[in-house]
Amino acid sequence: MALPAEKISELKQIIHNHLSQMDIQKSIQQVLSDSLQGEAAFNQQSQFNEQDVLEMLRQQGVIDNVMQKLHIEQGQHIPGGKQAARFIDKDDHLTTSTPLKKTNIDPSRRYLYLQVLGGKAFLEHLQEPQPLPGQVSSTFTVHINFRSQRFKSKPTPCACDPNIQEGFLLEIHKDSSGDAGRMLDSTGMLSVCDPVHIVLIKTDFNGDTHLVSSHFLEWRVVLSQPQGRLGTSIELLGVGTECKVPVGLLDIKLELLPKTIEAISGQVLTAQFSMEKNKQSERERLFLVYAKQWWREFLQIRPTHSERLVKIFAQDENGINRPVCSYIKPLRAGRLLDTPREAARFVSLIGYERVPMLGGGDRAEQWSTTHAFFCRNKGDCEDHAILLCSLLLGFGLDAYVCVGTKSKAAPHAWVTTIGADGLVTFWETLTGNRYIHKAVNPDDPPLDKQHRPRYPYQTLGCVFNHTSFYANTQGTDTIGACQLDLHNQSHWKAMSADAIRSVCGMGNIPTWPTLPPLCASNLDSALLSNDLEVELRALVDQHRADQGLNTTWDDQLSYLLTPALASYETERITGISAGNEEFQQAIRIAVPEGHTFKGYPVQFVHRNARKAFAACLKSPVCEEIIDCRGDLIRLAVRVRVFTYPESACATWIMFACKYKSIL
Repeated sequence: MALPAEKISELKQIIHNHLSQMDIQKSIQQVLSDSLQGEAAFNQQSQFNEQDVLEMLRQQGVIDNVMQKLHIEQGQHIPGGKQAARFIDKDDHLTTSTPLKKTNIDPSRRYLYLQVLGGKAFLEHLQEPQPLPGQVSSTFTVHINFRSQRFKSKPTPCACDPNIQEGFLLEIHKDSSGDAGRMLDSTGMLSVCDPVHIVLIKTDFNGDTHLVSSHFLEWRVVLSQPQGRLGTSIELLGVGTECKVPVGLLDIKLELLPKTIEAISGQVLTAQFSMEKNKQSERERLFLVYAKQWWREFLQIRPTHSERLVKIFAQDENGINRPVCSYIKPLRAGRLLDTPREAARFVSLIGYERVPMLGGGDRAEQWSTTHAFFCRNKGDCEDHAILLCSLLLGFGLDAYVCVGTKSKAAPHAWVTTIGADGLVTFWETLTGNRYIHKAVNPDDPPLDKQHRPRYPYQTLGCVFNHTSFYANTQGTDTIGACQLDLHNQSHWKAMSADAIRSVCGMGNIPTWPTLPPLCASNLDSALLSNDLEVELRALVDQHRADQGLNTTWDDQLSYLLTPALASYETERITGISAGNEEFQQAIRIAVPEGHTFKGYPVQFVHRNARKAFAACLKSPVCEEIIDCRGDLIRLAVRVRVFTYPESACATWIMFACKYKSIL
């Protein structure tokens, strides 16, 4: 099949670039010079045509050498896509690595091929314990984020020198839509200051994940290499309180594809980095000067303001102080989430875990970058609030992160949205619950229990998003009496929008990562539901056998529990209960007269059968169902796993039984 004219031109350009770097012209000139001089000694009238020249080059081995160096393998056809190809460089003596995997590479685009060639000196795993029989070992996984492109490696067993062998093909594209399809030259790539965010995750044998390191790689150093290739080692540091402690090394190789013809000098590269760093430092210095002056003015309003939770800066996992507004950016979920309430449900299903503290002391506060939060798949309340606020902003809502306290004066973060009509809604990110806020007059008589607000918050210190920051200056910061009229200067002290934009605006601070896109779930809901249900049945059988009880399962009754689980998940998303009427009618028909039915639904955010079963046994109602004794006992269990982006899931389990009542 003939190629289009534009594809032929692209192929010619690729071949030309590679032959230029091989200096093939010099080899051809040398062969022709020697051959022509020898032939002229015998016959001064010799005439050479194109075929004679090609034969000379073939005899001298030049053509064979070119074909060996320029080797293109035909790949399998991808339905609905382009032809896959891979390029093998025979002259690669820098590092020994696997060749490029077969993938769709647009020859008109520029790519950075990042290879991880192994790890070294992960001393914490010098004596990694051997897993017990039936258990899997702990594993390392490398996650990559670069300009809205996300990748992750295959799990590798943890070791002092882990054998991590993986390649990532990152496209270096322009931001402007008009030039997005053109190939970047060296100068254009020099202006792409986004770092490659490398996150190393450890997964225990029981499925728990731990953030080992978060590293920002300056990839542009490869632009100074003549062949556009660089092999080096990067030192990975710990996170949180261990952010200055090395945890290990990664051997990597950087390669530009197609190879660049002109390399940038080291002096130009150093000057560019220095200019960017000075610009960043100056912006941060000016904002810090402004923030100090703003804080002094805030304390002059009322001395007790120093006790309020007003967070202007927060440390990320690398111990870097950043303005809190820089953590938030509007995030569109594409077609993965359809409504703001579904987004709230998704965020609530990501695991909650406070940052562990080494030794005693108060809570360690660490605001994770969103990419690290996704990779770890769990985080603190601030991480959940930042993600939900970014998603609600993406849905077009006027959303803010709230910082205050909840019961027992514990610091907490949640989200609020303010409607066009002034309606204030609080979103609890750890549960997905929504609360309507109506401020009360402190001078009014106390409310009775029926009219008191149901939300768990006590005080409110400040609210902020990616463009605004407001501190509470009202007479009391008690949440029930707070007015959320943010533009009322007597109630809220605002920061300058220009000052926030100077450090939090798009592209102003290149080292602060942009929000990564959401990734669709790769979990099979039906398969997970079935496997988990089979495991739970086996656990119930063993549990009852230990007590000397027989177990008889009712498959039909188990199936009838499905609508109830679907109804519960729908209610969590929409707040509307639907479908329970049909479920109740089916149960009445399935349970004979004189029999009793009992059911116990419960929801988890994990898929560990043993952990779920142990939690269910702690409920007296569920324990009564599982340990049921009597006449004509039939047990039932139904599992329904609802999947969401980023491998988040809602696991609904319902145990039930029916038995003949004995008077």
